[in-house]
Amino acid sequence: MITPRSLGITFFASIDLSVLRSYIDWSPFFLSWELRGKYPAIFDDTHYGPEARRIFDDANNLLDDIIEHKSLHARGVCGLFPANSVNDDDIEVYADEERTHILTTLNMLRQQSLKAEGQWNLCLADFIAPKESGIRDYIGAFAVTAGFGTEELCAAYEAQHDDYSSIMVKAIADRLAEAAAEWLHEKVRREIWGYAADERFSNEDLINEHYEGLRPAPGYPSCPDHTEKQKLFALIDAEKYTGIRLTESYAMYPAASVSGWYFSHPKAKYFPLGKIYKDQVISYAQRKGMTVQEIEKWLAPVLGYEP
Repeated sequence: MITPRSLGITFFASIDLSVLRSYIDWSPFFLSWELRGKYPAIFDDTHYGPEARRIFDDANNLLDDIIEHKSLHARGVCGLFPANSVNDDDIEVYADEERTHILTTLNMLRQQSLKAEGQWNLCLADFIAPKESGIRDYIGAFAVTAGFGTEELCAAYEAQHDDYSSIMVKAIADRLAEAAAEWLHEKVRREIWGYAADERFSNEDLINEHYEGLRPAPGYPSCPDHTEKQKLFALIDAEKYTGIRLTESYAMYPAASVSGWYFSHPKAKYFPLGKIYKDQVISYAQRKGMTVQEIEKWLAPVLGYEP
């Protein structure tokens, strides 16, 4: 395991939108307008192509204006910490290399599906070295936003009865937030952590996740529990550094925000958790200090049984 070059928190008070522009994945942008196809091939689609080109040009003209007038603001924070897995499915995060003071314990979930011989049910904790191995491993956390300024800009367009531009602003802010997550992850891999210092990828390579490691987010397929987001935010003091706050339902505000974990293991990969069952839910509730009913509420979409 490669020791990070910079342990602890790194804060970016302002991220240049003209830099983030080159990290944008435009394919989800077209889906938000119900246009199916991957960028840039969508422009050649006989059905969607002309409309896709039109809204793409509109978006870029608006983005030019946003960058020129600094209408939206992007910022971010990341933190790298010593960590080891414990009890198979949990990850202890430590204050320093002495690894005696536990900052938080992340509770992960494990697949419970029937697998073919030689295949294993995965858990994100599998990608962090076990404590008993004596290997000094690490984990990262991040939060980025490009949402500040969105409400004001949308309100200005709506006052002019320009709902199209208002919707476009929100779509652009979402793309910029995802671009900020991509930009920061690359910076972490190459500089702040440095485990892939020689990495050189095109934006298409980044979109296709050719890099080493991964950045899963609480609420997504491999870790669907949104309540773990509270630990993430506390660990890197995300609200203080970025202004992003969590709602009662653990949604992020502003909406154009992204947060998650950094894993550096070369074999780390994304995976869907699939359905889980009562035995794991009971264990998970005990590990988190919550009731089974609370866990069933938050994990309702992935339960393989009727509560």
